[in-house]
Amino acid sequence: MMVLEETGVVPAAALPVAALADHLRLGTAFQGDLAQAAMLESLLRAALAVVEGRTGKALLAREFRILLGAWRGIAAQALPLAPVSALDEVALVDSAGARVVLEAARYRLERDAHRPRLVMVAGTLPMIPASGRVEIALTAGFGADWADVPADLQQAVMLLAAQFYETRHDAGDGVAGLPLTVQALLERWRTVRLLGGGA
Repeated sequence: MMVLEETGVVPAAALPVAALADHLRLGTAFQGDLAQAAMLESLLRAALAVVEGRTGKALLAREFRILLGAWRGIAAQALPLAPVSALDEVALVDSAGARVVLEAARYRLERDAHRPRLVMVAGTLPMIPASGRVEIALTAGFGADWADVPADLQQAVMLLAAQFYETRHDAGDGVAGLPLTVQALLERWRTVRLLGGGA
């Protein structure tokens, strides 16, 4: 079992709503239109989710939690998203819900652009209780501001949000899939996932 949960949210202020309006050439009529701004924010969040899902990268920094029923290694555990900036907590949870938090000095973050890992400083990963789980709380993302996101990923989100805007009234019977330009922008960021987060 591996479950990835988003426990933090991307603040509305971090989303490039005005830049998307400029990209769509909405002009000065957009300014002050709260309904239009809310729609553009929604489109950006949808595009962000698609890009993050396709690449395994968190674009804007926020908190996540990983639930594991078993380790994939003996002394290290690959994490299913990147870039990770901090391991906030590692806790063992038994079948009754009792939690034991590991001392932070026992493990460290091994940073990697595609597959960061939780690594034990010495020895092996602790045993997970029978019918229990391990919970890993972490912070991931390129940064808190849109300017921290790599330019090609910014462009992919912008193009995808623009497509969502242009097709917002479609019945949904068109051809599914990402535009080729978006696919090309994402290609170097994609990670082949093996064994649900294994090495």
